[in-house]
Amino acid sequence: MSIAKEFTRGLWKDIPPFRLVLGLCPTLFVTKSAENSIGMGIAVVFVLVCSNMLVSMLRKAIPSRVRIASFIVIIATFVVIVELLMQAYFYPLYDKLGIFIPLIVVNCILLGRAEAFASKHGIIESAADGLGIGIGYTISLLVLGSIRELFGNGTILGFHIMGPSFEPFKFMVEAPGAFVCLGLMLGVMNILGRRTASS
Repeated sequence: MSIAKEFTRGLWKDIPPFRLVLGLCPTLFVTKSAENSIGMGIAVVFVLVCSNMLVSMLRKAIPSRVRIASFIVIIATFVVIVELLMQAYFYPLYDKLGIFIPLIVVNCILLGRAEAFASKHGIIESAADGLGIGIGYTISLLVLGSIRELFGNGTILGFHIMGPSFEPFKFMVEAPGAFVCLGLMLGVMNILGRRTASS
């Protein structure tokens, strides 16, 4: 497969929350605002690209019996790096994301890409796969977070979009609103996917 194809696959065909239906727990929590969504997305992109590349480099040296444990150690290493960088330079964002930054370690997307792709392909392909899946995940979070923030607070990235007469639909920034919004977006993605496949 070409590197461009590996990269673009993560932007639509294998977009994590909507196609692979992975990483839903942080997706539902962090998408209360677009800012949180971008922060989590960038953290996942960094960890995914770096861990994919390292897994690919070490794939022939890691014994098959301990490959999953080794992948988790590799992912955890980069998560700690992200966590320390966020604490040092982006503490307000780190404080908002809370426990979901260290929980990137057990995010199914990262372990899934390490096992299904990086452990079987070269470094460049693995980096392209990680970058594509990571950017696709970030776009998913951003769209979901923007919709929830817009209808729940009348803002996007803190800027007021709705007029002064707008009555915020607070349901959208609560947990049930996350499920409803995600479900509607999954439905739209399935409809679009079927139309794309049939054309």
